[in-house]
Amino acid sequence: MSAYILIIEDDPAIGKLLRRALILEGYETSLVASGSEALQTFQDTQPDLIILDLMLPGMDGIEVCKRIREESSLPILILTARDQVDDRVLGLDSGADDYVTKPFDIDELLARIRAQLRRTEHAPENLQLEFADLVVDTAARAVHRGEREVELTAREYDLLELFMRHPNQVLTRAQIYDEIWDYDFGGESNIIEVYIRYLRTKLEAGGEPRLIYTKRGAGYILRKA
Repeated sequence: MSAYILIIEDDPAIGKLLRRALILEGYETSLVASGSEALQTFQDTQPDLIILDLMLPGMDGIEVCKRIREESSLPILILTARDQVDDRVLGLDSGADDYVTKPFDIDELLARIRAQLRRTEHAPENLQLEFADLVVDTAARAVHRGEREVELTAREYDLLELFMRHPNQVLTRAQIYDEIWDYDFGGESNIIEVYIRYLRTKLEAGGEPRLIYTKRGAGYILRKA
């Protein structure tokens, strides 16, 4: 069964281009042009992945992303003309899993879509991973630091699970790219640093000691202080 992708884009030309490319790749698609219509279509159809423009009439894409993320962990890929670092950070902070700027290369976009969908294809193992006071339930994709539940986006969770499966082992940037992003990120090479910062902020929000450390020139490691 092919994946169903919801496109939220108010530019008719870009929307038509995206629909045609996705249909040729074998995906089922719907195209909507406003935030309110996007939320209603999301509720009605429960897509496998969302492509989301930020500059929408009425409710903007950031608000749409936040509302969808409150209800689902499905992959959300932002596609927008906003190309400043602050814009990318805001988009990722709102719960998006990836951020692509316009103009875009359609082959790269399709590769990113495939990478996102691959992470949701397989049934999760019924396995609990533990390190220090950190517990990850891989079946429920739930994270606890002691008694405190830690809310993570889908991409943050994937990154944390990678560390939890390799405790006390330095993971290089190349390994993390291969395992989590599954494609060459090119110029957006600070994406790992961005997500490490997100994880540290959430894991240490209750004043807990740091568990993810930087090994300068080598990568990152999950270890006790």
